[in-house]
Amino acid sequence: MTEQTEKSDAFVFFGASGDLAYKQIFPALQSLMRRGRLDMPVIGVAKSGWNLDQLKERARASMQEHGGVDEEAFARLSANLHYVDGDYRDPATFEQLKRELGGATRPLHYLAIPPSMFSVVAEGLAHCGAADDGSRIVVEKPFGRDLASAKELDESIHRFFPEHSVYRIDHYLGKEPVQNLLYFRFANSFLEPVWNCHYVESVQITMAEAFGVEGRGKFYDEVGAIRDVVQNHLLQVAVLLAMEPPSSYETEAVRDCKIAALRAMRPLDRASVVRGQFRGYRSESGVAHGSQVETYAAGRLHMDNWRWAGVPFCIRAGKCMPVTATEVLVTMKRPPMSVFREVVSPHSNYFRFRLSPDIVISIGARTKVEGEPMAGEDIELVAHEDPGDDTPPYERLLRDALKGDSSLFTREDSVEASWRVVDPVLGDATPVHEYEPGTWGPREADELTADIGGWHDPAGTHTA
Repeated sequence: MTEQTEKSDAFVFFGASGDLAYKQIFPALQSLMRRGRLDMPVIGVAKSGWNLDQLKERARASMQEHGGVDEEAFARLSANLHYVDGDYRDPATFEQLKRELGGATRPLHYLAIPPSMFSVVAEGLAHCGAADDGSRIVVEKPFGRDLASAKELDESIHRFFPEHSVYRIDHYLGKEPVQNLLYFRFANSFLEPVWNCHYVESVQITMAEAFGVEGRGKFYDEVGAIRDVVQNHLLQVAVLLAMEPPSSYETEAVRDCKIAALRAMRPLDRASVVRGQFRGYRSESGVAHGSQVETYAAGRLHMDNWRWAGVPFCIRAGKCMPVTATEVLVTMKRPPMSVFREVVSPHSNYFRFRLSPDIVISIGARTKVEGEPMAGEDIELVAHEDPGDDTPPYERLLRDALKGDSSLFTREDSVEASWRVVDPVLGDATPVHEYEPGTWGPREADELTADIGGWHDPAGTHTA
């Protein structure tokens, strides 16, 4: 195997005392250990004044709160667990880490820390000899705050780690229903003939959350909906819907098709974006008085290529919506003439992909109602799959990173291409409109879909 595909022989995670480790990393490590996929040293690094026993106590508390403790798997994880306490700017911290690594030569370094510390840690790893060929580094989103800062961040990391060793993790890409979008598109021959501007009227993607910022006001007020979910999650879903068929499922073949779709996206402008803020947001702890940060964003994307010319991709995400659900609606064009002279809903023929909380793939069609008149009704043909006990995204992504499989991670050019799309509408480029909690956002957003029959509002729960 090449160095890019050799399995890692140690797992190091910075920010071991932090929230992300507590909620996601520890449970994923226990699951990997239970499945026999983590036979290596596991080294936590933080500046908390802790010792190894305290790290183990933290790990156990994490398991108890997130899925339960598997005593056998946890015992094996504890036996492999090491801890380094120290400042990330202190070379002594990395010298101790090097000692804990022992003979490991292909460590995977997970940076569950703020992006401002990425280059500091990368430099520390390089200086202690823990960034040699075969080592990898995993960094969490956000990958910058705009196009310029994303480029700066990449340059700072590339001083010590080449691009093939950098794994930009976006847990959303590891979700089973998101992967199912890619599979459904290219595993079924009936879809391709109609998946283009000749048959598709419009595409809508809605990511609704019924809750607010949940005590994360300070963080959210520095980010906003566009940076938090539009630039990454929603654009990635749009890419899966819009990309051309890859020649194979080989990592770079899929990535190349994704970046081609991103580059075909026309950058958003002020006329194609509506921002909103739910009433009461400015009273949240940590939120600035008079904040103009959006908790809702809607946009109308266009693809400048032959397949999608003239087809609007309408995307929106918001907090304090009526339901928590993520759904895609691909509406097909009406028949060229109305044989039965009916008044038909603009959303009669469609493909619907529900990504959360349940997984649904359905097709909208019309059938004749019983009786003498040639009249019809809208029906939905549903294939429903309960998500059940599927592999959690962090477990899947950590497993892939340890194997050297980068297919579910974001490439440098993809990050920059997505920032190019949203860069013109970041900050205060557009006004913020207030909306009532429990509604579908500001009414100004309705103008974005007025010519395609309005927004499709996902239901709270699915009923077949």
